[in-house]
Amino acid sequence: MGDVLAGIHAAWEFESDALVIRFERGIRTPKLYQVLRERRVPYEALASVTLTPGKRGTVVLHAVPRPGADPLMEAAAGQLKEGSDPYRLVLPTDRETLAEYYRDELRALLPPEPEAAGAAGHGAGGPYDGLDGHGGPDGHGGLGGPDQGGVLDALGGAEDPYGAGGAVAPAERFLVAPPSGPLSFKAYDGKASFDGRAEVSFRWFWTGASSEKWKAGDQTFSVRDLCGIEWRSPDVFDGHLRLLARDGGPRPTQPDHDPASVVFGLGYGLVHESLPFAAAVLAAIRSSDRAPVPVGSRTPGAVAERIRHLGELHRAGLVTDEEFSTKKAELLAEL
Repeated sequence: MGDVLAGIHAAWEFESDALVIRFERGIRTPKLYQVLRERRVPYEALASVTLTPGKRGTVVLHAVPRPGADPLMEAAAGQLKEGSDPYRLVLPTDRETLAEYYRDELRALLPPEPEAAGAAGHGAGGPYDGLDGHGGPDGHGGLGGPDQGGVLDALGGAEDPYGAGGAVAPAERFLVAPPSGPLSFKAYDGKASFDGRAEVSFRWFWTGASSEKWKAGDQTFSVRDLCGIEWRSPDVFDGHLRLLARDGGPRPTQPDHDPASVVFGLGYGLVHESLPFAAAVLAAIRSSDRAPVPVGSRTPGAVAERIRHLGELHRAGLVTDEEFSTKKAELLAEL
């Protein structure tokens, strides 16, 4: 076991090859921390480390992950509130000297940065860093803030979510494991579920789903057919989770009309439920071998369930005879 630095709501353990972040499970601990429980972050997954003044007699030690290294932060795309950032360790000011020591020790373990990046991020010499070379005091460069949705593809990552500007090389693969759960959550218009490996499904609620989604029926998506996800925080207007298809075909502008999306709302799709879900799906997409989906990949039971649901919509008058016949033929062709 390595050295342990305990802070408010979390503790950092410094192992020989990784930083292990363990979160408290107390009632005052942010719910996202409680869900994450523990994260093992290889040092190669980090871009920089800063120490800045915090609120009400605290200092903040902040490890900034490399773009593309952590599926959770890639899915968040800069939308996490400061108090929910799992890479921030808040300490009382009387532990400032100790925090400085561990900041320097951790920096020595990080991969070398280009000279320009080092000058921008580490040139201060005092106890605090101010800006850390990523364009903003929180290390996220001000991009992808709470009024921007994060669009992630499995190959290119977010649109420079940490403001690195090319100074820090993005990771070629995820270096941090995705959260273990939750693998299902309730959105406003349906329930989203993920089997943890191969399929994502949306099951619509009568009380919230649009007519477009009801006509399309409950949806099941193969991870191999997806290229990424779009997560927009439920803390802002128009929060949603959208799955992005590899074929790049046209899609409705509004997530409310898109059967590949679930929309959030007050009390639905909460950050600690929907963000770990999105990260797990994104990690599965990235690890997929991209092989074409074989013909007949859907199970007969899944197709039968879709046809049953389609029949209910037909009897309720929500789809026409022609729509019913066409859709049924498409489903049967999938067998």
